[in-house]
Amino acid sequence: MSPGALERILSRPVADGGEHCDLCGAVLPDRHRHLLDTQDRSVRCACRPCSLLFTRDAASVGHYRLVPERRVRLAAVDTKVLGVPVGLAFFVPHDDGTVTASYPSPAGATQWEVSPEAWRQVRERCPHVGSLEPEVEALLVNGVRGRTHRWIVPIDDCYRLVAVVRREWRGLSGGSRVWPEIDGFFDSLTERS
Repeated sequence: MSPGALERILSRPVADGGEHCDLCGAVLPDRHRHLLDTQDRSVRCACRPCSLLFTRDAASVGHYRLVPERRVRLAAVDTKVLGVPVGLAFFVPHDDGTVTASYPSPAGATQWEVSPEAWRQVRERCPHVGSLEPEVEALLVNGVRGRTHRWIVPIDDCYRLVAVVRREWRGLSGGSRVWPEIDGFFDSLTERS
């Protein structure tokens, strides 16, 4: 694309209220794809034509990764071996073989690295966990208040959950609004392949 063409796209007036592709500026429908910017770990919105460019890793030269849309509800995953200090967390495998665990908090996502041995045990007990696509999919667990949610989800779902907790948390225990919102988040998850 020529510099002049890019300048014309970037200078287009923005329609009120709608989201736009972070790559080309096109107006997006409500349901659209996302890319993970691996340099700053942020999620970018993408129109269909732009997202198709990233169906193969070679197009991104490792910078952008197309976030899958797959969601799989898992019957049972024993996450106690992972040493999670809270009941709500997500686990993201990385290209280098490490696994980062994060839990949503009022300040954002708090992270720590999972023991390789513990992650190996979870993968052995639940083979679906071994199918996670590094960087862009996560194991999402919710054991708060007796819940037993275990999902394989796209990373953008995890970021949405972090936003819900940041937006709704009040006081030391979360207040009365955050827990119904978290329940609503999990109730809205539907399986997709």
